Parts: sequence; C-alpha cells; structure tokens
Amino acid sequence: MNYQDRKDRMRELTAKLNEASRAYYAEDREIISNLEYDALYDELRGLEEETGIVLAGSPTARVGFEAVEELPKDRHERPMLSLDKTKDREALAEWLDGREGLLRWKLDGLTIVLTYRDGKLSKAVTRGNGEIGEVITGNARVFQNIPLQISYTGELILRGEAVITYSDFERMNEEIEDVSARYKNPRNLCSGSVRQLDNRIAAGRNIRFYAFGLVKAEDVDFANSREKEFAFLSEQGFEVVEYYKVTPETVTEKVDEFEKKVRHYDIPSDGLVLIFEDIAYGESLGRTSKFPRNAIAFKWQDEIRETELLEIEWSPSRTGLINPVAIFKPVELEGTTVSRASVHNISILRALKLGIGDKVTVYKANMIIPQIAENLTGSDTLEIPSRCPACGGGTEVRQVADAASLYCTNADCAAKKIKSFAHLVSRDALNIDGLSEATLEKFIGRGFIHEPADIFHLDRYREEIVEMEGFGEKSYRNLIAKEPAADGKVSSIEAARHTTLPRFLYALGISGIGLANAKMICGEFGDDFDRMLQADAERLAEIDGVGGVLAGAFVSWFQNAENLRKARELFEELVIEKRELAEGGSLSGKNFVITGSLTRYENREAMKEAIEARGGKVTGSVTKKTVCLINNDIASNSSKNKKAKELGIPIVTEEDFISQYMEEHYADQSAE
Repeated sequence: MNYQDRKDRMRELTAKLNEASRAYYAEDREIISNLEYDALYDELRGLEEETGIVLAGSPTARVGFEAVEELPKDRHERPMLSLDKTKDREALAEWLDGREGLLRWKLDGLTIVLTYRDGKLSKAVTRGNGEIGEVITGNARVFQNIPLQISYTGELILRGEAVITYSDFERMNEEIEDVSARYKNPRNLCSGSVRQLDNRIAAGRNIRFYAFGLVKAEDVDFANSREKEFAFLSEQGFEVVEYYKVTPETVTEKVDEFEKKVRHYDIPSDGLVLIFEDIAYGESLGRTSKFPRNAIAFKWQDEIRETELLEIEWSPSRTGLINPVAIFKPVELEGTTVSRASVHNISILRALKLGIGDKVTVYKANMIIPQIAENLTGSDTLEIPSRCPACGGGTEVRQVADAASLYCTNADCAAKKIKSFAHLVSRDALNIDGLSEATLEKFIGRGFIHEPADIFHLDRYREEIVEMEGFGEKSYRNLIAKEPAADGKVSSIEAARHTTLPRFLYALGISGIGLANAKMICGEFGDDFDRMLQADAERLAEIDGVGGVLAGAFVSWFQNAENLRKARELFEELVIEKRELAEGGSLSGKNFVITGSLTRYENREAMKEAIEARGGKVTGSVTKKTVCLINNDIASNSSKNKKAKELGIPIVTEEDFISQYMEEHYADQSAE
C-alpha cells in the first residue's frame, strides 16, 4: 500500500468508525460488531503510527468542545499581502516571461494560517488585516479535514482557505424556512462559522481547509520548487488546492479548463492564482507597497449587462426585516434571463445611490448569483420607506454588525402575522392543504385568526366563511369542517391535527430550527415535548446538528411566556403520532437525493419520510456516498444531474426508484 492509499484508507476508516459510534451511542443501534470495530480501530491506529498523521475527526484523537469569551489577536510571522489582479488571459502568459508557474484555484472563503510544532496543531489564525489576525485554534480543530497530527516534527507554518461547499450551503439554507434568515452566500457563512466563540457551531458547519502556500518548514529542502512544497504538504495529510504546472504556451489553455469547471465546482471560487514555480526567482522580485511580485490573481471576466432599474420591491418577512430587491428590465446573463437581484440591505442600497430609471450594470457573482455591479446614473433619489408596505406601520433602520437594515416596528404587522401563519401551515410544518397566504390574509383581516390554535376553531365562523367570495359550502367542507364528509373524507384542518412532534416544533417558527434539526432534537428526547422544554442550552448544544446558536434560540424562544402559552395551546389541539425510528431497515446506510416534481408520492417530503422509515437518509446534495439521484427528468441539465453524471451516480426516475427500493412500502401505502 503506497502513501496515498494509506491516507485514503485512513479517511475511509475514520468515516466508518465514526458512523458506527454515532449509530451505537446516539441511535441505540449496532451496525458493526464490537470485534469488527476494535479491528478497524487498531488498523487505523497502526496507519496513523506508520504515517505520523492523525486526521481531523479520528476516533483515536477526539477533540473536545470549547467556548471562549472573545477571539484573541495574533501577529503573523510574515505579512499577508493581497495579490495584483488581471482579467486578461494573455497577460498571464506575458507575466510568466518564459518561466514555469503553478496555476491553482483562488478559493472564496476565509484565509487561515496554521502552525504546527512537534507534529501537532499549535495555532490557527485568520488573515485579519494581513498583519494581525484572530486566533481560532479551537474552531480549526473541528474542521472536517485538518490533520491534528502530522509526521513532520519541526515548526511548520502554512496558509490555506477555509471554505463551505455550495452543497452544504444549500443544505443549511434549505432547513431555514424564513428566506430573510437564510445565509447570503457560502463565504459569509464560512467567515461567521470560523469566527464563532463556541466551536460546537463550527463543528456542525462542515468547514474544510485547502492548503495553498507554505510559509515555513525548518530544515526541509524543496529543491527550489513550489510543486515540491505542495507535494510535501500533501504527504503531511493536508488537502492541497487543485493546481497545474504551466508555461507561457499552456497557461491560457489551463485557464479555459478551469473556467469550464467553475460553473459546476462545489467549492466557491472567485478566480485563479498563478505563482512562479521557481521559489528563489519569485522571492527575488520582492514586492510593491501593496502586492508581492511572485504571484498574480486571475479574476473571471464577468458577463456584464446594462439595464434599467424599474423599481425596488420591499419584501417584509415574519421577523420584521424588510428586504430590498431590485427589479430591472430583463437581460440574458450566463445563459439565463435575469430580472431581479437582492440588494441585501440599506447600507448596500445607499452605496449604490439608486433611483428609479437609473442605468445599472448587472452580473452573476461567481457566475451564479445576480448582483448589481454599478449604478451608471447615480441619481440617489430612492427614498427608504417610512411605512411598512404590508401594514402601514412605522419602519426604522437598525444597525446590525456592519450593515444597516430596514425593519417594521409594528408588532401586529399583518405581513409578520401572515408570513408566520403561512409557515405554520406549510408543507413541512402542519401541512394544511388549501390554507394559502391569500386565504390567511382574509381570515386574519376579519379577526378569525389571532393565535395558532385559532386555526382549529374556524368552524365558529362557518356562516361568515361560506358567504365569503371564493368560498362556499364545498370549500368550507374541504378546508374546515370538523365532521367528516359522507364519503368519510376529513377536512384539511382536521387531518392536520394528526402530526409528528418534529413538524410541530418546526411549525413554531423558532429562528434557525429547520425540520432536519427539529427531528434531531425530538429524537434526542424520545419525542417528549415536556422533556425538551426542561433542557438547557448546554444540553441542547450537545445534540449533533444543533450547536450553541440554535440551542440559545430554542431556549430563549420558550422562555418567553407568550410563546410558551401559544405553543402549549396549539399542542393541545394536536394528536402527536409516535414516530418509529427504523433500526436496520432495508435502506439502512443508504443516501439518496430527490429533485424535481413527483407523480406517485404526494411531494418530496412524503418520499423522504418513506425512505427514512426504512432506515435510509435523504440529503440535499449529490456526493460520492449518494446511492442514486431521484429525478423524473433524467435528461435535464440541472446542477444535481450534472454532479451525478460527473461522479458516476445513477439518475433514476420515481418509478424506477420504487421498483428497486420501495415496492413493498409503496404497495402498503397504496392499499391504505
């Protein structure tokens, strides 16, 4: 077994042993015997001794969680300068001036400097201002792929990028129902995660580290080669950023290859970096006041279109935040028609000096997210609304961190209420079919609904409801009626009384609590609502996938007497069905991804629940561990389809999936 094979085997063993431990201790099920576990553990420990490497997450070196009151500062041994930039491919060939270089990804995350002493991770510091950064050693220890121990025992200092993949970013956002509360982009999420005071949070964010530069390695001869530096870092167990050796004749061709990859690359990247292969020559060039001369950054030539700003749409959320969205004349960008872009907050809106009718340029950041690049007119005539567009109540601009945002100050804002109740009855929550936002708006406006439990007492207003426009006896029967119809069919609201505790918990709209982590919390306490309420933040933070922030939000929400009262009153209206957590089901250990519309299952959540009932798992992104991607449109060019094809993961239709994996379950379901 060569060196790389040993590292790959170590990663495989780490994943398998951790999965077995999680199943045994957290889920009370055994997927491998104690004998097999011990044998695999001994094999891993032997490989660690052979290589001198201990990977992050290894069961032989558990990392404890820690919290700090603040992040201390530390001065870098060598200043971290920005790089000079170009968007001209030919300029790269000219810059090389006949020499070899290494061309690599420029990853879009947070730059981290790691220091190892005596073979162990000693310190991790953010880039900061280039001179002084913040010490985040505790958080770095829980990154997914940082070696905690390496074979080299001299002082080693290296640089790399901490990143969160698009797949993980999308997965985390999918769990947040409130659009306004979702993370804006992977870089911001990564930056916030890396700088958390409690490393439990960082541990749940799947942060990865990719090395891109060696600063110091005592007494190691790299034969004046950057490529050998990269090889050395790889031998120590680090994942090194993807790179290629290039010449002036081949560099533009390699840039083209990178550009083809970037549209489907799971790791955020905002360009490339070219550095001289000859270390001594590069260092001899010195630096300007701003840039080192041994490397240059290449930024993608964004496709930019000029258009006209038509309006700013102010979109209220259930939290009171009012989001500005720019609406402009449609333009073609990167193969799609684009007509709107988030302006994010008041600070950005003011900086752009926007006004209706202004000529603006728009682009897709990293070829994905529509953004306003520049305001060519700069009229600065746009007025920030002093009244909420939903309720007419007052608004105020609040400074949160470094950004100013607009909020509705009316506690009884109709938009807040409507959005909150819309979340309550949504598919993944109470799942009340037919109770749309428009209908909720009518019922709230007429005073039929004030609190969540009121939804189950709309029969009090039967006479008024059947006379409402768009309603009638049939609509009332289908949506509200307490008594079943002649055919035995119950109304949507009465059907919704029968639900699960995770759905109820998710329905409450606690900040950050999605259906996935609601299931984790409920499972931890055996689906016992009262036990959950008795848990403190520290206990909740220990749950896999929760962490300190969500735990704090959970406890704080229930400490509010009004929230608790409303939750208990709603709980009393429901029949909580006991979940049966599958142990060793036919799909145990199998991961699936579902995308697109379905025909035989009611929706994707219904299919997901059926898979989970048989021990399987549904994830938000396609990885090497995915058994198959379920998509009725096999020929589509969706990002998930492309990723599946790239990894060789089968793409199957709903029918094929049922016949291969779920025939027995579906037959039972149909019989009911």
